[in-house]
Parts: sequence; structure tokens; C-alpha cells
Amino acid sequence: MKVILANPRGFCAGVNMAIDALETAIKAFGTPIYVYHEIVHNRPIVERFTQLGVVFVDGIDEVPEGQTVLYSAHGVSPVIREQSKARNLRAIDATCPLVTKVHMEAVKYAKEGYTIVLIGHEGHDEVIGTMGEAPTAMVLVENEADVEALTLPADAKLAYLTQTTLSVDETRGIIAALKRKYPQVTGPNKDDICYATQNRQEAVQTLVPEADVVVVLGSQNSSNSNRLAEIAKLKGKPAYLIDRVSEMKTSWFQPTDTVLVTAGASAPEEHVQDCIGFLVEHFNADVESRTIREEHVSFPLPKELRVISNR
Repeated sequence: MKVILANPRGFCAGVNMAIDALETAIKAFGTPIYVYHEIVHNRPIVERFTQLGVVFVDGIDEVPEGQTVLYSAHGVSPVIREQSKARNLRAIDATCPLVTKVHMEAVKYAKEGYTIVLIGHEGHDEVIGTMGEAPTAMVLVENEADVEALTLPADAKLAYLTQTTLSVDETRGIIAALKRKYPQVTGPNKDDICYATQNRQEAVQTLVPEADVVVVLGSQNSSNSNRLAEIAKLKGKPAYLIDRVSEMKTSWFQPTDTVLVTAGASAPEEHVQDCIGFLVEHFNADVESRTIREEHVSFPLPKELRVISNR
């Protein structure tokens, strides 16, 4: 067996920042600390922080007045910020800066009188937060069929934005459909799909032709991890999305397979290495690391924590 270990993979700068922020907050303020929604969409990470005394909530009313709440990497709507102020909470904003960029674009377009078409997955935490910035000016589409079903006036003043963790190919098709139906539609100067999502997808696109099987480390509710598995399946390769090595089965593999291993942007490297160990142990696999693109991005801690971390 040969294992191709894709690079880049795993944690992106936004996930690193959010996890560092929560760890710093625990050291500074102790527990319980409350996190609005999952800090990142990764089950092992959520389980680890729960064991440390972090409480994950789906409503600000679940946070006792005066306590500390941390907003997850996916961002929150202005309504949530107002609810936190009303409860006198110490709020720490660990929103990924790339998500914040989309929020700012939504506010700008809404102020300029645009109707905004948001390309994203209904119910995703990031989409809920973004739509909350301009709820009366925004409509959501998930695919090209949704674009065709839009009943906006032909001459409507339109702009589009995208969820950061979508597939590049998927988004390209939806944007093209929008432009066919509404040629006047405008969009941001730069693609909103984040660098890490693009890079991980590019690595899989490039390497999957050499593979017989693909293993993606990531959780089922992780949009970008699901996209990696989908890319492999669209290329006709069996792909398995798993959280940890205990989910792996020897029946997925043949002794002579080439296995591509990657990880979504919120999946810890330790679980990647555990899976590599499984393939080495059971199939005597040779491991080759392949780098498609270098990454050198980092984000600072939220401003609420920078003073603490510099002490």
C-alpha cells in the first residue's frame, strides 16, 4: 500500500485562532466559559473542551448573566451581540476574519440598496450569522435550481456573496447561473471562498487521480470537510469522512491500494497521524507527503484577549 498525505490539510488560520482564543480564555477566566455554538465544527475538539468545563450553547439566554461567552469561528448576527450586551456578558469574538469580511460586505451592499443573494447552506452557523447582518435585504440560494426559481425583478439591483466553506466548482456554477439570469449582478472584488478551503480542495483535485481510496478527517457537520469527500466521489473514488481512527475499517482497503489522506480545516493533526498509523500497522503502508501549495497565514487573537496573552 501507498499513502499520499495531502498538503495543505487540517487546521486553517481561523480555526487555530479560535482554539487558541478559547484556551487563552480558560486560563484567564477559568471555567465555566460558554461558547455560542460549536467553537469549530469538529466533534473531538468539542468533546475535549467540554471535558475542560466549556459549555456550548445554542441560545444566549442559556448563558447566566455576567458570565463569559465566546463567539465561534463561524460568526454571529448583530442580534446575538445585542442579546449578550443585555445580559451583561463578557463577550469574546473569535469569528474568523474571513467570515467577518463577508459580514462587512453584506452591511455595505445593504446600505447601498442592493438585494443580496447569499450562496450557502441553509442552517449553517456561518450563513445564519451573515444573513443576520441584513435580514430584509438577503435571499439564500443553495444551488443553480434555486437561482432559476428566484422571482426578483429582471432589473433588480443585485449583489451576491458566498459562504466561505463551499466548493469552488459548486460556487462557480451558481455564480454563472446568477449572471445569466441577472447580468447586472455584482459581487465582491475577491472570491469569498477562503484560502484554506480553496487550497485543501486544490490538493484533493490534484492528487485524487493517483488514489484508489480517499480518507478525509473531519466531522459530518463540517461543510469544508464534506466538500473534500464530495470532490473525490465526483472523480469516481470511494471516500470516507471520519472523525477518528476508531471509525476506520480494514474492509475499505485492498493491500495494493494507493490511499489519499487529507483533513478538513477544523480537523486535528493528531487524528490524521492516528489514521496513518492504522494503515502502516495493517497494510505496511509507505507514506509519501505531497505539498500542492504552501500556507503562511495566521490571525491574531481576538482583541479582548490580546492584552491578557501579552502579560
